[in-house]
Amino acid sequence: MLAGLLRASLAGDEKAYAEFLHRAAALVRGFVRRKGGMDTEDVVQETLLAIHLKRHTWRQESPVLPWLFAIARYKLIDAWRRRGRRIDVDIDDFREVIAAPEPQEALNERDLGRVLDALPAGQRSVVSSISVDGNSISETAEKLGMNETAVRVALHRGLKALASKFGRGGA
Repeated sequence: MLAGLLRASLAGDEKAYAEFLHRAAALVRGFVRRKGGMDTEDVVQETLLAIHLKRHTWRQESPVLPWLFAIARYKLIDAWRRRGRRIDVDIDDFREVIAAPEPQEALNERDLGRVLDALPAGQRSVVSSISVDGNSISETAEKLGMNETAVRVALHRGLKALASKFGRGGA
């Protein structure tokens, strides 16, 4: 039945196409819900859009359901990737289990200056901007007139040099 609707729509029957999309949406909606999909309607809409854009790729002698569910599966995977595999939990639920952080002695400005003086000027300015001032990579790049890749390289090299010099081994 679904294949007949899609064949008719490819031949130009708009009513058949509307009915095909209506039935396909119901099938995809159930598929996404069964697979544990979040944002079900977003995945359904993305799938319907992909079906619309790729309907010419369906071979009319082939069954339509495997083609439709393959598109839905890829759109569901894309949604999972966008969401990530994270689970949000309230930290208060684990207050007794999590150890309190150990107090650390703060570096005073003079000590911090000595540590940073161990670096070449370019690395020093990048490490200082990001690690001390709290600027982002892009803010640092703009501030220092560098591209973001150069900032990342200078930061990595600077932190690696500091780790080697002050007993943390190589990064």
